[in-house]
Amino acid sequence: MRLTRCGHELQEIMLQRVFSQIASVKKDMIILEKSEFSTLLAENEKVKVELLQLKVQLADVMNKVRFDNILDMNSEKSSMKEMKSEHEKRLMESRTEIMEMNAEQNCHLTRSNMKIDTEVAGLKTMLEAHKLDTIKYLAGKKSVIHVSMH
Repeated sequence: MRLTRCGHELQEIMLQRVFSQIASVKKDMIILEKSEFSTLLAENEKVKVELLQLKVQLADVMNKVRFDNILDMNSEKSSMKEMKSEHEKRLMESRTEIMEMNAEQNCHLTRSNMKIDTEVAGLKTMLEAHKLDTIKYLAGKKSVIHVSMH
């Protein structure tokens, strides 16, 4: 029985060694698992921080683009207002120039009409004078003919 007892004790020792090794492996696995989990958590936090930084950068870029667009639109709007104002100014200058030219033409036309009227009146006066001279001449000739016939 001694042999069985020794065998039994030996089995028991071997079994305890196996359990001890299993416990050690289990402990190592738990440590490894915790270590991997910690690494994953750290990487996850790192990715979260990078993502947050990217979001901030994206927001900054979007704000800059928006601000630049607003500046461009305001600049373009200002340029358009200046162009409109300049165009309206040139239009008013052209209108004024046309009105001045029209007034000047009307003045020349009035002067020309007055000259024509004066010339026509002078010609009418001269025509009447010639008519009168012709009548006098004819009347004088008739008297001379009448006197010489008698």
